[in-house]
Amino acid sequence: MHGSAHQGSVRLPALVLARLCTTAIFMTYPACLSTLMVEWQMSATQAGALQGSFTVSFALSLLAASYLCDRIGAKRVFSAASAAAALAALAFALFARSFETGMLAIALVGLSQGGTYTPAIMVVSANSDPSRKSAAIGWVLAGMSGGYVISLALSAALLARFGYESAFLATASITLVGWGLARLAIRDARDTLVPAASGRAVFTVAMRRRSRLLTLGYIGHTWELLGMWAWIPAFLAAAALMQDSMPGVELGLWTALALHLSGFFASFLSGYAADRLGIRITLIAFALVGFLCSATIGWVPTLTLPLLLAFVALYGFATIGDSAVLSSAMTDAVPLQYLGKILGLRSVLGVGAGAVAPVVFGLALDLFEGAIGWGIAFSTLALGGLLATGCSVWLRK
Repeated sequence: MHGSAHQGSVRLPALVLARLCTTAIFMTYPACLSTLMVEWQMSATQAGALQGSFTVSFALSLLAASYLCDRIGAKRVFSAASAAAALAALAFALFARSFETGMLAIALVGLSQGGTYTPAIMVVSANSDPSRKSAAIGWVLAGMSGGYVISLALSAALLARFGYESAFLATASITLVGWGLARLAIRDARDTLVPAASGRAVFTVAMRRRSRLLTLGYIGHTWELLGMWAWIPAFLAAAALMQDSMPGVELGLWTALALHLSGFFASFLSGYAADRLGIRITLIAFALVGFLCSATIGWVPTLTLPLLLAFVALYGFATIGDSAVLSSAMTDAVPLQYLGKILGLRSVLGVGAGAVAPVVFGLALDLFEGAIGWGIAFSTLALGGLLATGCSVWLRK
């Protein structure tokens, strides 16, 4: 094992801000989608394909980044990916002007964004006090949620007044700040390189009871989370239409705040809870509340919008809250020489499930029309919450 001679450190506030700035481009396309379908003359299928291009590229880059972390170190990968993320975001802002150019540009954004996710977790894990590691990882993921809020809110505000080009450019410019903050945050970080592990050895470790349960729990978590993120805006818009209240732009801003500001608080609070109460009880609590929200929300679209938004805030809090704890638990469960590959495998399986969940949700809506359709569709997401809850219960202390 090779590393620096001194105990490294991460400037955590700078790293949290770096993650916030880098992910400010993350939700720009969904925020501008209704306008882009008209401006770029896209069908709903093409619009979905563009988002799919981002998701697939993101999943592939998670796997590639984890592979590189094992060979050149997470610190180097994170630094290079932060630079690439800023350049890809600018390319998207300047050149995405049609379905074809958008498809290529958003794929580049996805490829670069994945390289900043797993390496950031690994750098923090290697440079944190073990008793505070869950909280530190939680803060890093909270920064990402903050970036989603900025992405949605800033895009919505600029789109209404100046057009989608201004939203693209403003959110892309913030990623340049993220690049600078990333370099500052990890300048003194310790980067640990380990001998490469064989594929068979990685598989053996991945199949150990604890790492297997944590991976399955993560798959359930991302199924529920990404499915909910994709469909909650449409659900709230349908509820607003039924109640004839709240204009679209205002509802969009409130939805962003309810979903992702609650996620910001959930990420670091869950980390603190895990450090103090233990990983198992924290995972059970968040997964169980998320499952109950999924199983319930689709059946109550007639609640007043303020109550629905409060429900969505709780839903967002619960479904993102276990993410930091699942990641921290995996860094404890897996030896360092296997961590990069297993985090990469976990991320690909999880994001893959998260890409399928919105499709299954949509199929349920098509099969069961009217109010019952929403209830059954959200119940498909509850299956992920149930899996995550079960895996958490079965974890040994």
